[in-house]
Amino acid sequence: MNQSILITGANIGIGKETARQLALKNETKKVILFCRNQAKAEAAKKDLEEKTGKKVFEIIIGDVSDADSVRKAVEKIKEPIDAIILNAGGMVGKTAGKVTPSGMNELAATNILGHVILVEELIKHNKLKKAVLLASSEALRGVKQLGMKPVSMTTSSEDEFAAVLDGSYFGDNFDMMQAYGYVKYVATMWMFSMARKYPDLKFVAMSPGNTGGTNAPDNIPQPMKFMLTYFMMPVVMPLMGMVHKLEVGAKRFVDGISDERFKSGIFYASKEGKLTGDVVDQSSFFADLKNHSFQDNADRAIHRFIK
Repeated sequence: MNQSILITGANIGIGKETARQLALKNETKKVILFCRNQAKAEAAKKDLEEKTGKKVFEIIIGDVSDADSVRKAVEKIKEPIDAIILNAGGMVGKTAGKVTPSGMNELAATNILGHVILVEELIKHNKLKKAVLLASSEALRGVKQLGMKPVSMTTSSEDEFAAVLDGSYFGDNFDMMQAYGYVKYVATMWMFSMARKYPDLKFVAMSPGNTGGTNAPDNIPQPMKFMLTYFMMPVVMPLMGMVHKLEVGAKRFVDGISDERFKSGIFYASKEGKLTGDVVDQSSFFADLKNHSFQDNADRAIHRFIK
């Protein structure tokens, strides 16, 4: 039972909806909205209080792509929290391939850098009690319907993971939609390494599935963006059962962090070839997820970029 939960990227979209659903659970006493922008966080808090009738929301400001920002945010957390949902990130936008001061590209920094520091700093200071959930993605195992090929690395070595994180793995042709799956693979493997390091904590990777109510990335070709936003997501995919409502995607996070059916060290997502519906253990058809050496290589590669 989680009485206090922190959610990154909680002022909009699936993060905000997850906060709403968690606030409505009887056991929830505190939901921390971890956001970059104070004004947007305050607006989200006000809206959530009105929609839930609950005064359980608190705000902490931090940028998950900035290591120092996250460390300063952790200092503001005075009492231990039960669980964290690492939701912030996504496909970022036009600057996804740009190298940040950390050495990671912006896609990797936003999805991984601050989340790793957040979790490890909380553990270091005895401020995390029970569970961590990572927002992963079916993009990892490929999404044929969206033109995303499965992650297919040569060795999953430390060097190869590091090349994904700094962007050199992709050469001169940085395809954000394809790189996204690789970044989520690195993050997911780090989670599994943590699950083995800290067996008393629960580390679950969960995809929200193909969720409506989110915006198409800024840096995909304009014709594709138009098709996704105004035709594929609202019309075609619902008819084909390939997209579900925002509330459904958020419920996956709520269940993943709360329900004992979901076990530590496992990545749950839609069944093979699906983007919605019941979730299953992805290692049943993506065997590399079980490889302890690959998991530890991902962990070491990430820490090359953490000063």
